[in-house]
Amino acid sequence: MTALALWSLAITGHAEGTLIKVPTRDGVTTTLFWEPVPDAKATVFLFPGGAGGFGRVESGKPMGQNFLVRSEHHFTSHGFNVAIFGRPSDSQDLDYADRIGGAHMADVRKVLEFVKHKADVPVWMIGTSRGTVSAAAAAIHMPGEMAGVVLTSSVVSYKKPGAVPSQDLDRIQVPVLVLHHARDACPVCQPHEVPGILRGLKSAPVKKAIMVSGGSNPTGNVCEALHWHGFIGMEQEAVDLIAAWIRMPAN
Repeated sequence: MTALALWSLAITGHAEGTLIKVPTRDGVTTTLFWEPVPDAKATVFLFPGGAGGFGRVESGKPMGQNFLVRSEHHFTSHGFNVAIFGRPSDSQDLDYADRIGGAHMADVRKVLEFVKHKADVPVWMIGTSRGTVSAAAAAIHMPGEMAGVVLTSSVVSYKKPGAVPSQDLDRIQVPVLVLHHARDACPVCQPHEVPGILRGLKSAPVKKAIMVSGGSNPTGNVCEALHWHGFIGMEQEAVDLIAAWIRMPAN
């Protein structure tokens, strides 16, 4: 089997979306959810938060409750291909430190190469919560490989390895949008610390922070997907803001 054929090995498929195992390191594969749309102008490469992953894929859709995962259909409705980064086969948990490590960056690079092979359009990396650590690190270590970055519910506390403001943000040279909920109560994602991200983006040609306050019915842990931290009740509005900015980035 050729390397390209192996890359394209789908373990679950559907007309809408497909679960794929992408070889990323020796003996390691990383899962990817891939859903293309006709005549897409861009691909959004999504990094869910928490331990990573997107849950089961049923009837061509990922079942995870993470904000980006459950909003996948909103991105496709805007005409974007969707690529959701999953987990490597040698780990079941992408912790903070893992997301700035060499193994993770190697996995991201290979999955990004695969996604670019699938669709020759600009790629925008979008992370939420712990996924913002991955998205920022990728933008730093893979210059020229993406059109821009969107950070939602960013990890801003220096108590966590890889917190976005603690990374070498001055090395990012693409547009960056920072989207945050004004009522996010997660201790490592406090809204008042978000401006530190923009201060660090000294080389980004365009950078913007948007603080939102909509949504409804938050439940559960304040750091999890169904609270303000996960833009509960305003998923469509949040994706609309992201999509509009991707189409026309502005400060």
